[in-house]
Amino acid sequence: MTEKNLIVLLDCGDTIIDEGTEIRDERDVVLSGDVLPGADAMVKGLVSAGYRVALVADGRFASFENLLSQHGLFELFETAICSEQIRASKPSPRMFRAALGALDLSPEDASRCVMVGNNLSRDIVGANRLGITSIHMAWTDRYPRVPADAEHVPDHTITMPDQLLPLLDRLEAQLSASDAPAAPDAPLTAAAR
Repeated sequence: MTEKNLIVLLDCGDTIIDEGTEIRDERDVVLSGDVLPGADAMVKGLVSAGYRVALVADGRFASFENLLSQHGLFELFETAICSEQIRASKPSPRMFRAALGALDLSPEDASRCVMVGNNLSRDIVGANRLGITSIHMAWTDRYPRVPADAEHVPDHTITMPDQLLPLLDRLEAQLSASDAPAAPDAPLTAAAR
């Protein structure tokens, strides 16, 4: 399997886990929750296809470890960046920069990343501000689906997890084509000189 050029940053709530099914303890740590239909296959498919995958989510690390481990997904993430650790929430650039750093990427690599999330004001705005391709997972109406302004407009919108991999494969092909060396100029013919 060849590693892809594109790097995937994933939110958790209403992107992988259905927030409406979460069960929390008295300390507000999420103990369990159900995956969105097809979200477990989405994460596994991304990794199988050669995409590097990182979690970038607002909340407590223990919540995401509980939720994702319960579905056999936690180990698939190369890193997990949570607002509890960073002491900032999305759209703060600190969240996204922490993810880039944990993946050994420089700020210039932001254009090779995509952020997939359900929240226009957090996931999409944060990604857009740093030049990360933004993908809105408009799975539920729990959060606004209509951008408040230009900064909230996602680069792409999907409504179900199974739409992500085909979209990423198209974006990967575009990225690979733009990275390909240009063909050398053809020698000038006598007529062209």
